[in-house]
Amino acid sequence: MIQLLPVTETIFRMVARSVFMIAATFPVAATATENEPTDREPVAHPVAKQVATDGDPIRVHDVRSRFVRGPCQIRVLVPDNISSGDRLPVVFVLPVEAGRESRYGDGMTEILRADLHNHHRAVFVSPTFPRLPWYADHPTDPKLRQESHLLKFVVPWVGQHYPVSDARYLLGFSKSGWGAWTLLLRHSDTFRRAAAWDAPMMMDRVGRYGSGPIFGNQEQFDAYRVTTLLRSNAEEFTARPRLILTGFDNFREHHQRVHSLLDELGIPHQYRDGPQRDHRWDSGWIVEAAELLMNDNR
Repeated sequence: MIQLLPVTETIFRMVARSVFMIAATFPVAATATENEPTDREPVAHPVAKQVATDGDPIRVHDVRSRFVRGPCQIRVLVPDNISSGDRLPVVFVLPVEAGRESRYGDGMTEILRADLHNHHRAVFVSPTFPRLPWYADHPTDPKLRQESHLLKFVVPWVGQHYPVSDARYLLGFSKSGWGAWTLLLRHSDTFRRAAAWDAPMMMDRVGRYGSGPIFGNQEQFDAYRVTTLLRSNAEEFTARPRLILTGFDNFREHHQRVHSLLDELGIPHQYRDGPQRDHRWDSGWIVEAAELLMNDNR
């Protein structure tokens, strides 16, 4: 072992102390990835850090959440004019595909095309999911908790980075229409209203439409089953219409049957039986659904 002489040892300690002080003064630069939300108050400004979007008004944020396996994004569209102190309603546009896949179109693109963020003066948010989104937590896999990702990561993250109020709305179609309703029915204190278009509301068995790997088993599926949730929570939804169901392509029978069930349970709701449109984001249904969703007086 090398023995330091007294003078050499003193010099060594002085150099080490200087290196430590320099390192403390210049911390490692932060990456572009947004991490878990904290318990701090939301920031006062309306613009959060974002990934380059080549002039696209839809802001894209790379995020990592402990509830899902792999990187995700949160896409945000804000009104053109926001004043200091504004707190705007927020609409969660729920995707029907994993990641940024767009075989059925893109919900945020349709929101932008119709200028709904300005028309309703609302912040529109669309999170991504590494796996096919059914908005449920897997019973055993801690990295396949889609419901928790939305509730415990996305919702507080948006509140910390954008000027939103606690008026939260859900918009989706097909499996994300199912998800919009189940999220509201299971968390009525978090969300105000939910709109679904062409969704399999009467589905009663796990495994259809890629749902098997997400729910894991029938017991877990039953905890999210729309008809069960409606029956068990009926009294909570009798005061005013909070559920919206519009149009169809593949699932008209599902809509008709759940509409009858809502009437039977005495749950007020907004219902439109048609017109029939293609099973896509861009088939023309989104404007009416958003109008019904955002008009709390109906």
